[in-house]
Amino acid sequence: MADELDIFSVGKKFRVASIQPLPTERKDQNLQRLQQLIFEAVKKGAKLIVLPEFATTLAPNSEDDFRSFAEEIPGPSTDLMSKSAKDHRAYIVGGSIIEKDQSGKLYNTCPVFDPYGRMILKYRKIHLFKIDRPGRLYDYQEYGNLEPGVDLGIFDTPVCKIGVGLCYDIRFQELAQIYCQKRCKLLLYPGAFNTVTGPAHLAVMQRARAIDHQVYVVTASPARDSNNPYTCWGYSSIIDPWGKIIAQAGEHEEIIFADIDLDYVEEVRQQIPVQRQKRNDLYSVYYARNKAKEI
Repeated sequence: MADELDIFSVGKKFRVASIQPLPTERKDQNLQRLQQLIFEAVKKGAKLIVLPEFATTLAPNSEDDFRSFAEEIPGPSTDLMSKSAKDHRAYIVGGSIIEKDQSGKLYNTCPVFDPYGRMILKYRKIHLFKIDRPGRLYDYQEYGNLEPGVDLGIFDTPVCKIGVGLCYDIRFQELAQIYCQKRCKLLLYPGAFNTVTGPAHLAVMQRARAIDHQVYVVTASPARDSNNPYTCWGYSSIIDPWGKIIAQAGEHEEIIFADIDLDYVEEVRQQIPVQRQKRNDLYSVYYARNKAKEI
């Protein structure tokens, strides 16, 4: 629609918000709190709002949690996200929910809504978390409990294409490379890194994805709750194409903001022309399947 451009502030600049909520055991309370936090983000000028992985529940800590937290799409969580996007004329990236499809299969799914409340992307997490550090880390496995997605996560806006990954996806730089080959200038990674891998790896990987591909990178995490067996690290961040951290939360509930300047993406790419100097005659990234609509 013609007036869709009006949701952005000026030209190629717009404000993004990363919301870091503190979830509870009650989904209805979490949904109500998310509604309040989205309103606060919009009041401060956000036109693109990113929620964390497991946005409406606690982070699952067992096989039973995956099934008890699951809901269909559409359902209570996506209904609220859709309404909030329409009411506030903003893009809402719904972090993730555990989705149960009609056959009963479970996915870790990120829904994205445009300013008219339409779901324009349903990205199912491609890389499922699996770790084996006996006695040193939580017994937390997506692999074996969930189904992996098979499609890329790209959506279009009036000013740029945006790529989506979920948490563990950030470890696979090939995914980011494909997104950038498809002309994305902003990468979003809702996640729920824990207090072991978070401080060890997350900040480094966020900056690496931004520097490698000369794009903005936004992460969103739940706030830290030490009473939950799976304890999230927090520290949601926004990184610019030079690799600078331009906004970062701590461990508590918080909203962080940054103004995305797409001209700056091009400026960085001109200063260090990595994209033009790639030796695609010697190496390239291949992928076999993408049923998602080419944008």
